[in-house]
Amino acid sequence: MQAIDQVTLNFDPGAMAALNAIIALVIFGVALDLRLTDFRDLLRTPRALVLGFAAQFLYLPAVTLALVWLLQPPASIALGLFLVAACPSGNMSNFLTHHARGNVALSVSLTGAATVLAMFATPFNFALWSSLYPPTATLVRETSVATGEMMVTMLFLLVLPIVTGMLVSAFLPILAARLRKPLRLASLVIFALFLVGALVANWQIFIAHVGTVAWLVFLHNALALAGGYVIAALGGMAEPERRAISIETGIQNSGLGLALVFAFFNGLGGMAIVAAWWGIWHLISGYTLASWFRSRPVARVAPV
Repeated sequence: MQAIDQVTLNFDPGAMAALNAIIALVIFGVALDLRLTDFRDLLRTPRALVLGFAAQFLYLPAVTLALVWLLQPPASIALGLFLVAACPSGNMSNFLTHHARGNVALSVSLTGAATVLAMFATPFNFALWSSLYPPTATLVRETSVATGEMMVTMLFLLVLPIVTGMLVSAFLPILAARLRKPLRLASLVIFALFLVGALVANWQIFIAHVGTVAWLVFLHNALALAGGYVIAALGGMAEPERRAISIETGIQNSGLGLALVFAFFNGLGGMAIVAAWWGIWHLISGYTLASWFRSRPVARVAPV
């Protein structure tokens, strides 16, 4: 069996363009729920903002570094974990927070703000944390990934769709109201079908290596969900905010990660399988956790 660090997945240019369009559509759908007031409200509650960003942009990459140092997976798998950890939260985090009886307003605002910041934060975090683990640092140097090029890609995949969505929401509110639910459902279904198609096209590679990846993704995702909750609790947040920050930390935009793998790493096997499996697993784990949260009473006490 070929080593996973030497495996590349089949992905033609047409499929790459389709994936980019799907990611932009997903982000556009997220932006239809955003208002400028959401960002102002976040600034009025700086503790929730700081804790949410600390969990997502500091804790998760740091715990990823600790995980790969401890377990020392193949370099391409470790690099995939770093990339997913550097991505912003995914659009399903808002639905799952609602299902969990968490603070939906906080979830939507954090998703939007994190998506905008990801243009800078994702390339920076990925370059920084992957450079601290020698096997991934070597792999990044060999592929000659330019942070500036990644930022330009993030501009087209994230920032432009979110600005467009907010403009539609502000100036065409009736259209935005009609698009919100069907677009959210359609984008999820389209992405799921695309992911299934990509897996089928590379089924033998996926089956050969998913066992190596699956348990690492389980552990990585569990640390993300648990860490977000603990950080919010230690920061004095009430239960609804703890649930929102937990889900924001554990539901990553792995579709964006997959797009970056094919754009900059030529479909490198370990990275692609990590991003694809994250895309499947975090929905299962997120819905399971949200359902458990939903079954528990919410004590709406003021933050400490």
